[in-house]
Amino acid sequence: MSEDDQRYEQDGLEWVQADTDDELDLDEGAGHAVVPASDTLPERLYLLPIHNRPFFPAQVQPLVINRERWEDTIGRVGNTPHHMVGLAFVGEAGVEDLSPGDFPEMGTAVKVHKLQGEDSQLQFIAQGMRRFRIQRWLSKAPPYLVEVSYPREPVDAEDEETRAYAMALINGIKELLPINPLYGEELKHYLNRFSPHEPGPLTDFAAAITSAKGPELQDVLESLPVMERMQKVLPLLRKEIDVARLQSEISEQVNAQMQERQREFFLREQLKIIQRELGISKDDRENDVDTFRARLEDKTVPERVQERIDDELDKLSVLETGSPEYGTTRHYLDWLTSLPWGLTSDDQLDLGHAREVLDRDHDGLADVKERIVEFLAEGTFKGDVGGSILLLVGPPGVGKTSVGRSIAEALGREFYRFSVGGMRDEAEIKGHRRTYVGAMPGKLVQAVKEVGVENPVIMLDEIDKLGQSFQGDPASALLEVLDPEQNVDFLDHYLDVRLDLSKVLFVCTANTLDSIPAALLDRMEQIRLSGYIAQEKMAIAKHHLWPKLLERDRIPKKRLNLTDAALRQVIEGYAREAGVRQLEKQLHRIVRKSAVKLLENDQQTVKVSVKNLEEFLGAPTFRKEKVMKGEGVVTGLAWTAMGGATLSVEAGKVHALDRGFKLTGQLGDVMKESANIAYSYALGHLGEYGADPDFFDSAFVHLHVPEGATPKDGPSAGVTMTTALLSLAKHRPIDRPLAMTGELTLTGHVLPVGGIREKVIAARRSEIFEVILPEANRRDYEELPDYLKEDVTVHFAGHYRDVAKVVFG
Repeated sequence: MSEDDQRYEQDGLEWVQADTDDELDLDEGAGHAVVPASDTLPERLYLLPIHNRPFFPAQVQPLVINRERWEDTIGRVGNTPHHMVGLAFVGEAGVEDLSPGDFPEMGTAVKVHKLQGEDSQLQFIAQGMRRFRIQRWLSKAPPYLVEVSYPREPVDAEDEETRAYAMALINGIKELLPINPLYGEELKHYLNRFSPHEPGPLTDFAAAITSAKGPELQDVLESLPVMERMQKVLPLLRKEIDVARLQSEISEQVNAQMQERQREFFLREQLKIIQRELGISKDDRENDVDTFRARLEDKTVPERVQERIDDELDKLSVLETGSPEYGTTRHYLDWLTSLPWGLTSDDQLDLGHAREVLDRDHDGLADVKERIVEFLAEGTFKGDVGGSILLLVGPPGVGKTSVGRSIAEALGREFYRFSVGGMRDEAEIKGHRRTYVGAMPGKLVQAVKEVGVENPVIMLDEIDKLGQSFQGDPASALLEVLDPEQNVDFLDHYLDVRLDLSKVLFVCTANTLDSIPAALLDRMEQIRLSGYIAQEKMAIAKHHLWPKLLERDRIPKKRLNLTDAALRQVIEGYAREAGVRQLEKQLHRIVRKSAVKLLENDQQTVKVSVKNLEEFLGAPTFRKEKVMKGEGVVTGLAWTAMGGATLSVEAGKVHALDRGFKLTGQLGDVMKESANIAYSYALGHLGEYGADPDFFDSAFVHLHVPEGATPKDGPSAGVTMTTALLSLAKHRPIDRPLAMTGELTLTGHVLPVGGIREKVIAARRSEIFEVILPEANRRDYEELPDYLKEDVTVHFAGHYRDVAKVVFG
């Protein structure tokens, strides 16, 4: 086999290489020596476009092409004696609209072997032969036909630099082979056929095995001088080696982690089997069963509950650990065995300790504290205080929640609070059925589990804000919970066993009673927290709110001083509500602004007094209100959800052209009815009370309740409205601070009203110390604390004649 005509046999494919200097002519147009066309290398070639990457002369590779598009071209190639076709890299250009301008000038002539057709594709093995250059287009539409020349590849194989590059390429390829598993043993044998004396095919082979992009490889294909080509290929090969090495390192790390985990898994499994054989270990099911049984050792479980637990444990022991029913049963047993069956805490029924805790945590509320002490005293004789349901009613911010927490501390019981405000689903109270996905017990079962005893103090906050929807009525679900006769056998839908809630002390809170269903309200003992007067707020702020804020922000007491006069101004000018939440916000505002002053001005101390209070809080929200006086103007007392309030009622004569009566002030239906009753009563009894009997016959009267933007409703303004109309008719203003409340009937009787405590507090807040109340509310007034009744003159009226006597003499 001569060097001029080398033939290599591989896998049944013949690769012919004719490359002798005697056969070379000079192609003037190309500027390079070219190999003349012969039987081996034809002068005309059919073209096939390829898209992914160019094909190199050193490659032997299967190719797949579209049958419908290129079957004619391949057929014509098969009819040629040389069976060769030209492959040209066209990149991303579409197959449908290719033009000669989309084809590169340089391509590779390949020999077609083992052509096979399958469905819509044709497959053949392409054996790279030589580079070609397109000289002329003979057919510019498929099948593409061109005249080609075969440029010579200038090379000096004996040059030292060329041999060095060739050796670097060979070493790079050999370095790549063990790193990348894609290159197998066949490729190693293939590599052995190249030597530094043949740098051209070696360079093409090195470029072909890289994963460089198509344009980069096309640039290599079009580089005819071998030295230039080698200089371009060597960096691509090095980059390929770096990427392959990085991939190999990542694979080794992943494999090492996987092998370590597999090793641990196998070792653990072997350890389990060995321990099981030796009888010193159990499987997951046995561990779960033993865990559940161990939880019940110190508990007194009712017989029926124990039977249910035993049945579920038997079921668990035969279920497969991977089955869904196993997980459901295990979750159910987890809840059943976690409940504190028979576990209770000892009550501290010490009235002295209870008073100490209540006085420590709360200023004021003397009547509330006494009511709680009475409740605990009753429990002392009974032996326990379980089964009672307390309802703390009062405006926001008066301390209902903290009172409940203090009750738990006084008793030495665990405390659990959850808000039922906005709750719309009865399942939140009584649990979901176990048939539902994600089923859970109700809040009460969760509370008992968390506190770990059967007799905690559970607070149901905001019970007046329970919602109702198509999912259920939680207020009705609470009827069983809050009924001492029924909650002995409370049934949660998830547990499906009876749970004794009779030992739980329930404390509920509400702002109003209107939205609580009557059946639910009937089951609770009401304790009213009516709000605080200024003196009580002073004590609360000094003993609780101010120290808590300073401690929370870690500001030393010596560096921030709030005077008593400034605190009183905060209460009267910025926080007049019944509770103390707004007061706490204003004090917090003072602390924040003081912290800025302490840091920015390097001040040692900040003193907040009446003079500089507006620097911290701005202008007062409330000004000192003067009691409205004048003919037809009377001050009434009203109750709101925020506490008591004074309510001025004005009556005025508009004109004397015709009889008429007009109401304004955004009054509700009940208040409008009270106004009409007052007008009718006054109209019919003017002469009896010393007024002109014909006054209203020709007078158009306008009755107004100021603060028209605030909705007002209720029957307790009847007496006030009648007095305003009589004052107008008699032309006699009320000459002293006087407030009144009471519902009036058409016959003049004064009926009792609610919220007496709040109304007395509102009168004191407005510095009115003479009050008219219904006779039927005498007992409510007498039950008020002495400090609220101090300096207050009260007149009780059973009929409106008693009111007129006090007002007009």
